[in-house]
Amino acid sequence: MSPIIDIYCHIYPDRFFQEMSKVAPNLTNIGKRLRGIPKLFDLDARFREMDQFGDYRQIISLPNPAIEDIAPPHLGIDLARIANDAMADMCRKHPERFPTFAAALCLTDIEGSVAEAKRAINDLGARGVLIYTNIAGEPLDDPKFDPIFKAVAELDAVVWLHPVGTASMPDYPAEKKSRFEMWWCFHWPYETSVAMVRMVFCGLLDRYPQLKIVTHHLGGMIPYYDGRVGKGLEVLGQRTSDEDYSQILPSLKRPHMAYLHDFYADTAMFGGGVNAIRCGYEFFGADKVVFATDTPLGPIAPTIDTVRNLGLTAADERKVFCGNAEKLLNMKFG
Repeated sequence: MSPIIDIYCHIYPDRFFQEMSKVAPNLTNIGKRLRGIPKLFDLDARFREMDQFGDYRQIISLPNPAIEDIAPPHLGIDLARIANDAMADMCRKHPERFPTFAAALCLTDIEGSVAEAKRAINDLGARGVLIYTNIAGEPLDDPKFDPIFKAVAELDAVVWLHPVGTASMPDYPAEKKSRFEMWWCFHWPYETSVAMVRMVFCGLLDRYPQLKIVTHHLGGMIPYYDGRVGKGLEVLGQRTSDEDYSQILPSLKRPHMAYLHDFYADTAMFGGGVNAIRCGYEFFGADKVVFATDTPLGPIAPTIDTVRNLGLTAADERKVFCGNAEKLLNMKFG
């Protein structure tokens, strides 16, 4: 049986969490929740769970909140460096558990983040960077963020794309905040989907065709709304009178849906049912789906079971559990 490579796992190194708590002592609800998840901090508890699944390994990264949302740029880039040093140390001490990590950045300091991405990948052994779907409220298709994508592409590294948002984004204009945690349940998949399509429309993937992006939670809404995204956006601009979108699609080198199929997508659906993961699998294909659980925020065992219940061939199941991660990360897991 092949190894299981869990490509999207979150962790809080002690020193980073201590420094983050100094910078942002009032993390309110999300801070309380994170403090209540021992396996974010306790490696012994984490390893005991990992041992239940045989040859199972985790690619680690920070969880929410995004550094950009809790710290000014000069402090944020310092936090990123602390996190990356700590995650690199964990990978050196426990290579059989943590083969590599996704580096933290603070993209309100773009120049500093480019330098930190290069340091983390070239010197610390990271295989890419974690980037959120908006940067302190600004869209990723803003040209000012191009340098980070250019750097990651030139390094042949990976972008882990993670949704972000809080209850401060209301569900309705008449309300001041999102209620019933709808911001987490529904807004995050929307965030991912919008970021993906706007990265396509702005030409980012034409400028950097070698760029590899892993979208969390199976590409957000994209697989389930492929008709609206595909045929529906082929008439881009016909619903808009105050902006001219007529040159967006002609400016692309390929049909816009072709780019969306080039994203990688992970299986972190909170142990989601076979139908949901099969939909994403059929959209992205056997070569683009990578195994992930979002642990310790999401469950491991149900996600493994769901993938095994998809009825894949042995070769395609190995791709999901291990092979696609090997290709994506340029690593061999045996």
